[in-house]
Amino acid sequence: MASPSHSSVAPHRRRRGGRPIRWRSRRAGVGWSALARWLGVDPLACRRELHAGWKRRLPVWLTLALTTALPLGAPSAALAAKLPEAMGRRVGVWLTNSPSPLYYDPDRIESAVRELASSGFNTLYPNVWSRGATFHTSQYAPTEPELLRRASGFDPICRITRSAQRNNMQVIPWFEYGLMEPADAEVVRQHPDWVLQRSDGSSLYAMHGADLKTSPLRDLRVWLNPAHPGVRQRFIGLIREIVQRCGVDGIQLDDHFAWPVELGYDPTTVALYRQETGNDPPAAYDDRFWMRWRRQKLTALLRELRAAMEQVSGPRRTVISLSPGPFRFAYNQWLQDWELWALGGLIDDLVVQNYAYSVKGFARDLDQPALVKARGWGIPVEIGVLAGFGGRTPDMAILAEKVQLAAARGHGIIYFYWEGLWGQHAGPEGASFRRQMFQQLHQVAFGAGSGSDGGGGLGGGGLSGGAWRPPPPSRLRVPPAPPPPLPSTPSRPSPWMREQPVFLPPLP
Repeated sequence: MASPSHSSVAPHRRRRGGRPIRWRSRRAGVGWSALARWLGVDPLACRRELHAGWKRRLPVWLTLALTTALPLGAPSAALAAKLPEAMGRRVGVWLTNSPSPLYYDPDRIESAVRELASSGFNTLYPNVWSRGATFHTSQYAPTEPELLRRASGFDPICRITRSAQRNNMQVIPWFEYGLMEPADAEVVRQHPDWVLQRSDGSSLYAMHGADLKTSPLRDLRVWLNPAHPGVRQRFIGLIREIVQRCGVDGIQLDDHFAWPVELGYDPTTVALYRQETGNDPPAAYDDRFWMRWRRQKLTALLRELRAAMEQVSGPRRTVISLSPGPFRFAYNQWLQDWELWALGGLIDDLVVQNYAYSVKGFARDLDQPALVKARGWGIPVEIGVLAGFGGRTPDMAILAEKVQLAAARGHGIIYFYWEGLWGQHAGPEGASFRRQMFQQLHQVAFGAGSGSDGGGGLGGGGLSGGAWRPPPPSRLRVPPAPPPPLPSTPSRPSPWMREQPVFLPPLP
């Protein structure tokens, strides 16, 4: 696609209230700010320069840079040819060991994969990097202790991969912890200079219910510095070895592949910032230039990972998937610029987490501006949905509404997590009922399910075969779940118990 020119950019004018209209490329649907960020240019400065009447067209240097550096719109034919074979929109699930016995039992893995394939799933995201440990023998990190105790020598990720690929499914291991480590991790003790710090010298984070004052170090977290050469080498090594070891279809990073905005005042980062800018980092961690500088370092690590994957992938491109939170939060708090990463060809798949509990809140988050724009970026875009975890297990009627809302907007769906589908966290509806309903739901929303393609539903409207078309209008009947055994003491009626079947609207 040709680079933007003066004919493809809307004239700069003001609304009646004096507020300037945002510069946008009509042809590619790309925000002006994203283009400027890609080139390391201050978007506000560019706007002021253009508004001052310097030129009524894009500068020559910007046009040339965009032509060579930024692929806009759909992927090129050469890139598409390297991607995994055409498949319908992703219907996937995250797999993890916590809390789940799945990783320690080969027979349980085989059974789970068969059940998922017959229920219309086509992509698995098994956790491979969590709490400072891997689920295989690694030269970069220790093996997960429970795996060593219960199944020493067993490689659950490779077993999941072989089983899933036999069932025509793809496997994209999930590097859950990204650049985050337990505060007592061996790598933290051995390389304290790798750890990011706040301006007061502190580095600890309390996450997932931990407390900075009372929790032991093993329950607290620190973040490794993406600008440190040792951190970059180790991080890419962790990913490269699982790709080469198991022959997976891709890898996934999430919101822990980040640079928390409060951090960056450690000696390593301060010295690098001085070297590149001649100044000390601003005292305000939310200074725009200081945020952009750190954001560019995180982007540089992703670009280095992309190059490493090209080296080990051979003729078939290894998918790099990203599962961030909403764009504004990711951009301002974690310094992730997933809009830029998608436009720059650094990621191939985007799974945006949407864990809003209500259907109304879920629908509102589906229409966030960055997600609306993402539908035109030429990469698959899925929605991460909570299937069940702990005490939060939405009933099937609510899940069905959410899935059909996402499907109607052209998105695939990824559930968190396996045990919340019809496992330990299936809730009062029960495993058999939920499994049957998921199979029907995927057939209605995506045309995927048992017998549709001899496997996990990889057919039907491939990524490279044009726009997805929904199946003929259909109504999914979610009957009331069978009642659980009567409790020994009176209890409040649960909202999942319904007197009448729920009829969900057909897809448009």
